[in-house]
Amino acid sequence: MIENQPISETWLNAGFYSYHFDRDKGLNGNNLGLGVEYRFSTVASATAGRFYNSDREYSNYVGVYYQPIYVGPVRLGVVAGGFNGYPKMRHGDWFLAAIPVASIEYKRVGLNLAIIPSYKDRLYGALSFQLKMKVF
Repeated sequence: MIENQPISETWLNAGFYSYHFDRDKGLNGNNLGLGVEYRFSTVASATAGRFYNSDREYSNYVGVYYQPIYVGPVRLGVVAGGFNGYPKMRHGDWFLAAIPVASIEYKRVGLNLAIIPSYKDRLYGALSFQLKMKVF
């Protein structure tokens, strides 16, 4: 377990690369965008951004990472928040999701790996890779 201590770090990302489990659906895996992550604690951070999603529509997101577990250099936990822009999920309107996530950070570079579950025929599961850079 990671001891909860206040810190202040700002990370920027350029979206995601998603490796979809359903390879035959022609989904967009290059989810370019712009996002920010503000780490206010050794176990938590706030995040928000916009990206071009798997359905080739624009999505916005806002959420909180909670990662209280360390395995070597990797933080483990969940990111929970709101998303929109998926036409088959609530007609593109906002919905809530909780997604398992692992993060590794070294100096000014980091990687978030999310395991996105499939949900009916509305959301498509994937391994999602997000490179990030610490700017402050």
